[in-house]
Amino acid sequence: MSLPLTVASALSDFGDGLDFLVHQRDSVAGGVQVGGAKNLPLLSEHLKVVGLSMLFAILIAVPLGLYLGHTKRGQFVASSISNVGRSVPAIALVLFFSSYLGLELKNLVFAMTLLAIPPIFTNAYVGVRQVDEDVVDAARGMGLTGVQVVRRVELPLALPLVFGGIRTSVVNVIATATLGPYVGVLTLGDPIINTSVYGDDGRIGTAILVAALAVLAEVLFAAIQRAVTPAPLRPARQGLRGLRRGRPTLAQVADTPA
Repeated sequence: MSLPLTVASALSDFGDGLDFLVHQRDSVAGGVQVGGAKNLPLLSEHLKVVGLSMLFAILIAVPLGLYLGHTKRGQFVASSISNVGRSVPAIALVLFFSSYLGLELKNLVFAMTLLAIPPIFTNAYVGVRQVDEDVVDAARGMGLTGVQVVRRVELPLALPLVFGGIRTSVVNVIATATLGPYVGVLTLGDPIINTSVYGDDGRIGTAILVAALAVLAEVLFAAIQRAVTPAPLRPARQGLRGLRRGRPTLAQVADTPA
């Protein structure tokens, strides 16, 4: 039995997209080569944007989230940053800051950093706030200073949530860095946007590559998140009863007044 026409067409387009990733060819208008090895500079620039954005976001969001969570302050700040981060369109950030930072790499990195901060900051803040107060009091009773409590007690227990925020942010940045060509940065978004040069094969093939990068990042950081989670707290190993015990903790933290 033959496949429906739409399915056959989709499979054909998918195959053409994969072929674009593997084989070099002339551009639609001619004169330049695209596809194959020519995708490597675009991939390199894309990963550069993602790496720099995530580095800056982690350096800003994690210490701030740990500090506010440790001092039991800033719940309004945390909720505001979380809400703003979800509501502001990424393309608006990129185009807005291009007026001040110019059409270059630093503009895109700055916008992607702002996009990456909210999930990391919120998870770091909530991760510290959910640490049992009795555990913190016991650490202080043993003579640990505030910095030592954060470093030896609160941060290790908050790491699973922190990496959950990083996991969310890196996937978002990988997908959103395709906006780079709008500000003169040739990332993997260039074939997706400039179909007059790369054609439909380039658009589909690069979209497949971006999706594969996002899935790879999701799997990698999910594995890291699981690795830093203490064994008794891993949902897959403690069953539904453990999950029911763990849920009220986060809810109580979220509802705790600042």
